[in-house]
Parts: sequence; structure tokens; C-alpha cells
Amino acid sequence: MAKSFTLVQLRYFTVVARLENMRAASYELNVTQSTLSAAIGQLERELGVQLFHRRSNRGLRLTDAGRRLLVGSRTVLEDADQLHHSVRAEREELAGDLVVGIFSPLAPFLAPMILTVFKERHPAVKLSFFEADQEALIRALAEGTCETALMYDLGLGTDYDYQVLQTVPPHLVVAEDHPRAAIPDEPVHLRDFEAEPFILLDLKHSREYYLDIFKRLGLRPRIRHFVSGYETVRSYVSMGHGYSLLNWRLTRDETYAGGRVVALELADELPPTELVLVRLRGGRPTRKSLAFQEICVDLLGQAPPEQH
Repeated sequence: MAKSFTLVQLRYFTVVARLENMRAASYELNVTQSTLSAAIGQLERELGVQLFHRRSNRGLRLTDAGRRLLVGSRTVLEDADQLHHSVRAEREELAGDLVVGIFSPLAPFLAPMILTVFKERHPAVKLSFFEADQEALIRALAEGTCETALMYDLGLGTDYDYQVLQTVPPHLVVAEDHPRAAIPDEPVHLRDFEAEPFILLDLKHSREYYLDIFKRLGLRPRIRHFVSGYETVRSYVSMGHGYSLLNWRLTRDETYAGGRVVALELADELPPTELVLVRLRGGRPTRKSLAFQEICVDLLGQAPPEQH
């Protein structure tokens, strides 16, 4: 016998799943918490499964059944949105919500640019970014919080497919008054900086990547500061607190602290990272996520992208 859950219940469910909090979801949906709770309860009864773990004072967490429903709900809701718009308009237009993960250090530089182009091409889609570190993005993809994520290829397992957009080699950054900053076009060797204080971008997977660079060269960095923010690293460097290694290279050299940094190319042969679009393997991508992928390739792709 077919189950009689509704599209409204599915929409409510997807918002609660994304926010993991009834109060926040009721605010976003503009319904009362009691209405939302009743809708989720009815959905669970219709499906005969528990969709959320209720955690005292810690919000909600999807069960395995809830994660499976979230993945399947995306295409159902998208098809419903497309049907609605095709009836009301002469041409079919993408519509609905799309949540995309993005690696936090990349978000200030890439998210506004991508959002601008996406809104121009698909004005009926509400695009939202979920900013997090690599570990949290991998978890969000596995749990269905976001359908795709723009990140580096660090820490990915076999459960994920990804598309390469750019190869991003590491570079070294120093303050503008550093002696080596006077000749910015001349590549440098990392060993020449080993004795100086090092500022580490302290995010899981990123941290291991940078420390492995030193290990490959037989070097040990003098780590002076562990910093979790990309711009904080650059600001520390600009104020003379040490040097650092980074990957994403900015065109501007001024930092939030007001000082300036100089990016130096490394002469050492070092492994690059790859900027990739990641999705959970085996899922059917929505047309909205494919439209996002197309825009990322247009804006960020260096060459015909590779599929993994």
C-alpha cells in the first residue's frame, strides 16, 4: 500500500535535517514548532521509521533511515518544483533550494563570485553555502546536509566522487619587509626558512598536508602559532610573526591587519592539492547541483576536468 506522506512534510523534513534544530527550522519556514513537530511525527509514522535521534539540549541528528530519506527527497522535491514552474511559465526554469558545502578558507574568495553568476543564470533557485573545514564537509556530504561540496581533495575516501577544477600548488608567504620579499620572482627553498618561526593553518587534513611537506624534505618546522583561519594566517605573517605555507593564492597582498604579505614560489618539488567538486558516490544528482557544477567549471576550471 502506497504511503501518503506529503511534499510539505518532505520540505519540512529537509529543513530540519539541514539545521538539526526545530526552533531554527520553524523560524526559517515561518511555522510554529508544534506544527513542524507534528509534521515530522506524522512522516515518521507513515514511513514506519525513526528519522531523527532526539538529543537532550543538543538538537537533532539524522538516523540512517533519515539520511536515506534526505538523499531521495532532493530529487522528489526538485521534480515537484520543476512541475510547478513548467505549468506557470512558458519555459522550464530551475527552482527550489540548493545547499552546497564550501571549504571555509575558500569561501570569502569564491562563494560571492559563484553566487553572483548562479543568481544571474538561475534566479528561481535559492543557493545557500555551508562553510566548514574538510572533515565537517565530508561528514555533511555523508549525512546529506549538502549535496555537493567545493573543497580540496584531502581526506576523501572511496565513498565519494569528485571532479577536478584546478591543481593548486603550495606557496610560501612572508611579510613585505622580509629579506626574501625584495626578489619575489625568484623561487625559494623551504629549507632556507626552517629556522624561522612557522605559522600553521591548523585545520584537519590541511594541517597534515603542510606538515607532510616538511617531512618529505627532511625538515622540521619551528611552529610558533597554530591558526585556524586563512586570513588570520596571512595577518600574522604580515605583522612579522613568522612565515607560512598556503595553497590558494590571492591577487591582493594587503591583509585584514593592514600589513602586506608577499607570495613566493617554491623551488622544491612538492605535491599540489586539487580544488574539487565532491558528491557522495551512488546518488542521483539534482539538476540544480549539475547547474552549480557547470558554473564552477566555467569560473574555476583550468582544463577539461577529470572525473574520479
